[in-house]
Amino acid sequence: MDPVIELRIRESINTKERLLESSELLRVISDVAHACTNAFSKGNKVLFAGNGGSAADAQHLAAEFSGRFYYDRDPLYSEALHVNTSYLTAVANDYAFDQVYARLIKAKGREGDVFFAISTSGNSPNILAAIDEARKQHMTVIGMTGDTGGKMKTCCDYLINVPSTDTPRIQECHILIGHIICELVESAMFPR
Repeated sequence: MDPVIELRIRESINTKERLLESSELLRVISDVAHACTNAFSKGNKVLFAGNGGSAADAQHLAAEFSGRFYYDRDPLYSEALHVNTSYLTAVANDYAFDQVYARLIKAKGREGDVFFAISTSGNSPNILAAIDEARKQHMTVIGMTGDTGGKMKTCCDYLINVPSTDTPRIQECHILIGHIICELVESAMFPR
């Protein structure tokens, strides 16, 4: 057997164990679920943004809210901001790639909405610009990052900084955490 297979599985388990041992991170995850539930309860929405694998995570988690997670229920207004490629390429070309999310936050974001800013480094310029715009719109900003939090550490209302510096391990935890948040929100919004 290739030793890399076992190594990567052990690294993933170790990162998740470190996450589980952090009472502070577990509290933040719970607080984020409450913030999302509160926003949805008031008719607000949840927006997501990320680059590369984080864009895929953003789209995945937005779909869990707007579609369904564990069971059939009404949709919740949530979207990933990168899914319109014509918009994305036009703004990147006409303005700058750093502005692709900030402009959409300015157009769609409203006071009381929630913005999930996903960047494993915490330093993505277009995510930081979107956070700035979200704060101007009086949105709640959730940062999903890696261990240090990068520049996002000081500008988010809630920071979920996965205890790792390895991008694949961070992204694996982002999906785990996102799924937990979706489950908590779904059960709070639509109790069985």
